[in-house]
Amino acid sequence: MENDQDLPIEVSRRIDAPASRIFDILSDPSRHPAIDGSGMLREGASNPSVTAVGDVFSMKMYFPKMGDYVMDNHVVEFERHRRIAWEPVLRGASRTTDDPARNGSRWGFTLTSVGPDATVVTETYDCSGSPDSVRKSVDNGNAWVENMADTLERLDELCTGAS
Repeated sequence: MENDQDLPIEVSRRIDAPASRIFDILSDPSRHPAIDGSGMLREGASNPSVTAVGDVFSMKMYFPKMGDYVMDNHVVEFERHRRIAWEPVLRGASRTTDDPARNGSRWGFTLTSVGPDATVVTETYDCSGSPDSVRKSVDNGNAWVENMADTLERLDELCTGAS
């Protein structure tokens, strides 16, 4: 696809909670199914909390076209209470850059404190490094915008107890 001007895709939400509380949830993979707005993440993957770039955490997932599968997420950015991002890799795939299992996409969250008990959370999906087939299948990431907004709403509810 020739149009990279809309990449990456970002969705933001103000959450009335300190960045530290929000980050603790985002860096704990066992909490991800509770905030997942896509409905694809499943319970049951056992992972320690993410603590640094280079960590890898696994997620059990389901997508109708693929059935059940596992993604290994390689942490590529980590700044405590500020930023976390990972690149998903289909488990069992080779690590070559042209392997479709490592599709060049990246998911991340940036936290910007706007007071002692308020944070703007921005979720980012970047498929600019993905093959055309991947970018086309997700409309350059636009297919995820509603799910990302739902994720941030669930994160807000989890952090603030709002419903």
